[in-house]
Formats: sequence, structure tokens, C-alpha cells
Amino acid sequence: MLDAKFVRENLDLVDKAIASRNVTWDRERFVELDKKRRDLITQVEQLQAKRNKESDAIGTLMREGKKEEAEAAKADVSDLKNKIASLDEERAKVEEDLHNLMAAIPNIPDESVPLGSDDSENVEVRRWGQVPDFSFKPKAHWDLGPELNIIDFERGVKIAGSRFYLLGGMGARLERALINFFIDMHMKVGFKEWWPPVITNADTLYGTGQLPKFEEDLFHVAPDFYLIPTAEVMLTNIHRDETLDGSKLPLLYTAFTPCFREEAGSAGRDTRGIIRVHEFDKVEMVKFATQEDSFNQLESMVEEAEACLQALELPYRVVSLCTGDIGFSAAKCYDLEVWLPSYNDYKEISSCSNCTDFQARRANIRYKDPEKFKGTRYAHTLNGSGLAVGRAMAAIIENYQNADRTVTIPDALVPYMGGVTKIEPEDSPVAKS
Repeated sequence: MLDAKFVRENLDLVDKAIASRNVTWDRERFVELDKKRRDLITQVEQLQAKRNKESDAIGTLMREGKKEEAEAAKADVSDLKNKIASLDEERAKVEEDLHNLMAAIPNIPDESVPLGSDDSENVEVRRWGQVPDFSFKPKAHWDLGPELNIIDFERGVKIAGSRFYLLGGMGARLERALINFFIDMHMKVGFKEWWPPVITNADTLYGTGQLPKFEEDLFHVAPDFYLIPTAEVMLTNIHRDETLDGSKLPLLYTAFTPCFREEAGSAGRDTRGIIRVHEFDKVEMVKFATQEDSFNQLESMVEEAEACLQALELPYRVVSLCTGDIGFSAAKCYDLEVWLPSYNDYKEISSCSNCTDFQARRANIRYKDPEKFKGTRYAHTLNGSGLAVGRAMAAIIENYQNADRTVTIPDALVPYMGGVTKIEPEDSPVAKS
């Protein structure tokens, strides 16, 4: 959430920033509510001062024996209390309306974010690795996975529904290996591992910006509970309503969780395979940083995600998202896109964002460092995929496939696969007709 004082003093800047995201906001309504709120505060303060003065006078009048005047003063004080209560009630409604308006305004893009209307105007920063040059016609993971009997789309739909899939045998083992590998990679560079719940509440989702804007993308499991869309919401809210020790920042957190998304509005997009589904596994990174250090931490977070892809020797590129494509809470965002032969293109496997103080303001996460500044400041929060496990599996199946339709295991994963170096076709337990 943006600071109302900042918005009030920078209306034209906010107009320009919001327009660069291809969204709109109600500037006139903000000015109206903000002015009304401040006017009401002034009125209440004036009435409180008058009430206090009248209350003090009552004692003096009583001591002087001026009982009638004292009773009249008491009546005035009672009337002032009623007026103050009425104005407080009006102010509460105005503040609620202003809060709801502010909650719908996205973060201000950093000056370094490229201008653009959609993902076609994202800027490529760098590439790593060589895309494979096959001597045979490669297969997509949605064909090769079932042939190897490690991915089962039909049974996934049967037991759960569309956009679900089932992993078996070496497919399940590869998923587990990737999760452990990614967690270990992050722990080696100082991340603390957490194991959070996968059910959360509205306050937690509000804190990271999923609510109220993205409610249609969330799975409801009860009136007041939701399945998490990413571990980001849980890791970030660990410190909701807390004040951190600034001398100990940055804090580096990581977690594996299943993630659940309705994928509202994605009809017709990536309908084949395991790229866009309702449930997927992901290892997440979250950082809490000082305001001065957060953009340095963003660059290192991208490098930490890149290290996972480099260790797996998967070709990828890094792109800087333009203003029209960055997420609601982000001030700056990089996507890592892995090469998928089935698309003959790069597809997102990680998104790393600096949310500056946007989430911290919503979740009330502050830090203090008495040796550097007085009082407290809002922390800067960052999040990034490290990595999306299903997409990593798809990339391995496609990039490491062989002419005999086996799949070689990347060297870095072999210890996590119990020494298995190659995935070969597995027999089906279903009798052939």
C-alpha cells in the first residue's frame, strides 16, 4: 500500500506511474476523501480542546459556588462529547473508504523499470547456456512424460479435475529431488528454511497484496480460509505487526510448498502439459531488507535463482519486466525464463520482485536501528521463485531427452535421485486389451 501523504504530495507522479501500468485510479475521489478526513480530524481536535477547557472550568465554577454556571458548563461538555463521537464515527467511515481506495492502487514502478504496455516490451538483460541442437525430432514433455509413464494427465483429471496431473515412479522421484536440491542450494547461501501451512487467512493475503484485488484467483476452503497461491504470503507475514532489528537485516527465508491458483482468465493458455495448472510445487525465496539495500538484494536474489538453473545446466534468459507487466505489489521485477523446445521459446520459471515498502506498509513490518536513525522505518520485502518445480521438471524432460526417448538426469541431481542417471520407460500396471 502506498503512503497517503506521499500520494497527496505527488499526485501527478502517481498519475503518471499508474498510467504506465495501464490501469486507472480515482484521483478525484482520493483528494475528496483525504481532504474530508483531515478536515474531520481538525474539527475533532478543536472540539476536544474546547471540551477540555470547559471541563477544567467546571471545577473552578464549583469552587466559586457558581453552581448554575457549572451545570451549564457540564451540559456543554456533554454536548461536545456527543458531537465528537458523531464526528469520530463519520471519520471512521471516511477512513475505511480511503483505506479501500488505497488498497486497490498498485505499487509505484522504480525509475529503472522499462516503460511498456505488456510483456512484448519486456527488456532482455542476459542469456545463459546453449539451447539444445537435437539430431532427432524432440518431443514435448506432455508426450514424452506419458510415454515414460512418469506423468499421467488422464488419471490426474480423473481423480481431481482439469488442470491437474499425476506423477508416478521416476516422475515423483524427480519432483522430490528437485525440491530438495533447490532448498539445499538456497540454504548454502544463508537462507533459513521454513515449513509453513498451506491454508491461510484473509489478513495474510491482504498483507502481500493478493486481497482484495486477486480474490478470483484464490481457492476458498472455508468462509475465512484460502489455499495459498505461493509460499511468499506465508514467509512475508511471519513478521506481520513486528519490528525487526535493522542491524540483522537482510533476513533470508526459503520454503517449499504446494501452490494453488484458480488461473482465472487463463482459458486457452498453456492448456497442454504442466506449465499452467491449478496445483504446483514451488520453492520460494523471501527477503526482508533495509530501504537502502533492497535493490542490491533484488540483484542477488536473481543470481540465487540463476544458480539453480546453471547447476542444472538449463539454458535460460533474464528479462526486466516493463511497467505494464510487473506485478501489483512490485516496484521492480525480473523474470527468469527457461528454454522449452516444445514452445521453441523461453518460458517463465522464476519471478523475482522488490516490493519496497508496499507489502510492509500493509502488513505493518518495521525495523529499527538506533545507531543509524531515530524511530522505525518500514522494511522492504522481496520475493522470488527458486524455482517453480513443475516447470523445472518439464525443462529437464525436454532439454535432456535422448534419441531413444530416455531422459538423462543432470549431474547435479544424480545424488538426489539415489544415483539414477537416466529415466527409462516404466511398465504400466494396467493390462493391455
